[in-house]
Formats: sequence, structure tokens, C-alpha cells
Amino acid sequence: MNDDLRDRLRGAFRWTDPGPPADYLVSDRSGWWRDPAILDGLGPALAGLFRADRPTVVVSPEVTGFLLGPLVARALGVGFVEAYRAGARRAIAEPMIWAEVPADHRGDVQHLGVRRRLLADDDRVLVVDDWASTGSQARGLRELVGNRYLGTAVILDECPPAVTAELTIRSLLGGADLDPA
Repeated sequence: MNDDLRDRLRGAFRWTDPGPPADYLVSDRSGWWRDPAILDGLGPALAGLFRADRPTVVVSPEVTGFLLGPLVARALGVGFVEAYRAGARRAIAEPMIWAEVPADHRGDVQHLGVRRRLLADDDRVLVVDDWASTGSQARGLRELVGNRYLGTAVILDECPPAVTAELTIRSLLGGADLDPA
């Protein structure tokens, strides 16, 4: 990945203060989606993190994964499969594979599912998402796809190093790159 894309990602990102009673900052990634140069570069840059591993399909969780996953799949010349959250307002009227996602950074437990017919036994699955803070979604999707899992490509990884290594998370930026201080 070139330094220009990294600089653009850092420049288009903001921390926002939601105001009282909150005592924390909220990440605002909307600038990433607004910048056409970032959108043009994200697919190839994230794909490049795992190209040598020869993925055959990209799986991404909703919501921002539905934006990034197709960009990466296109850059790799492979297909894309959506991972839906259980309890969403849409019914999926076909067999699904579900996995529990361990508690995320908010402490919420979720379930992610993919359409069973869209994953072949011999697929090599690359998980793609925008941000990894605890690794919970990557861990849940690794459980869901089993030994087909290659790893997870993200824009930003702020997981503890042991989690990053365990889940084979590769990123364009680390947590220090967007430090609010």
C-alpha cells in the first residue's frame, strides 16, 4: 500500500465528542467513504494484504463490510458473500450457517450468518471489515467458516497483538495511526 492512501485515510478520519454525559470519543469514518481516491485504493490495498494466500471468496459482516467486501473481492477477482446479523428486520428464506460472535467492544453478543449455498467446502475465505478492536467478529466468522478461514483484512487494527496473531488480522493502519491525543 502506498503512503498516499495511508495519509488520506488518516486525514479523512475524525474523532467526535458526543457531549455529556458521554466521556469518550466516537469514531467518524464517513470521510473514508466520501473520498473517491480512498474508495479506489481500498480494494486493491486490502486485497494485497492476502493476495499471496489465494482467497477464493470474501466474507464480510454488515454494515460497512457490505461496502468494503465487494471492493476487495473485485480486486482479487473472486466473489463476495454477506454475513448478516441475526435479528435484523429482513427475513432470509433459505438455509443459513450461523455462529455466535463473542462480546464486542460494547459487550454485546451477536450472531452472524451466511447463506449455506454460497460457501463451498474447498473455498479459501478472506474476512474483510473496516475496524478490528476486539477481534470478536473475526473470531465469530472464523468459527462460522471453519478451516476455510485464511484471515481478516481490515483498514484499522487495534486488537491486542496476541489477538491479531491468533486471528491472522492484517491491516492498513494500527490504532496509534488514529490516536485521538
